[in-house]
Amino acid sequence: MIKTKKLTIIEKEINDYSSSSSVKFPFKKIAIGSDHTGFKVKNILIKYLTEKSYHVYDLGTMDEKSCDYPDFAEAVSEKVQQGKADCGFIIDATGIPSAITANKLEGIRAATCYNEFSAKSARSHNDANVIVLGAKTLGEETIKSIVDVWLNTSFEGGRHQRRLDKITGIERKYKS
Repeated sequence: MIKTKKLTIIEKEINDYSSSSSVKFPFKKIAIGSDHTGFKVKNILIKYLTEKSYHVYDLGTMDEKSCDYPDFAEAVSEKVQQGKADCGFIIDATGIPSAITANKLEGIRAATCYNEFSAKSARSHNDANVIVLGAKTLGEETIKSIVDVWLNTSFEGGRHQRRLDKITGIERKYKS
């Protein structure tokens, strides 16, 4: 039984191409969302990313009122799944529950990253298209460093592609 909830996602598109820096990696359009715990970090990242000339879709939340992380994890992941964003950023308290939610959508490879190594591996080995961060587990400068590594790391392919193909096969096998 599926219950429907009345949830309105207010999408706010942020364009600030006034920065002189250039985008070095293929990711140009980023969908970003957070629950109430990640709200401040989300806004810090929006400013940081727009200063680097990324096109950012702010999918909420728009304040610090209590809300449910699955709503925003789904909104970000759906934007990526539909090809309207090249990648997604989700911020909640620990990064774990939003990653679980995001990975329910076919084709989404969401990774909770907690340092630069995990970010690099998520991209180079797993071709992650959504990064999930914990607002209560990471500091602002660490988050920015993780984001920089993640955005500037490309997928290596090779043996890693073979493994991703197996994951896709499993995903299709259990698709309802």
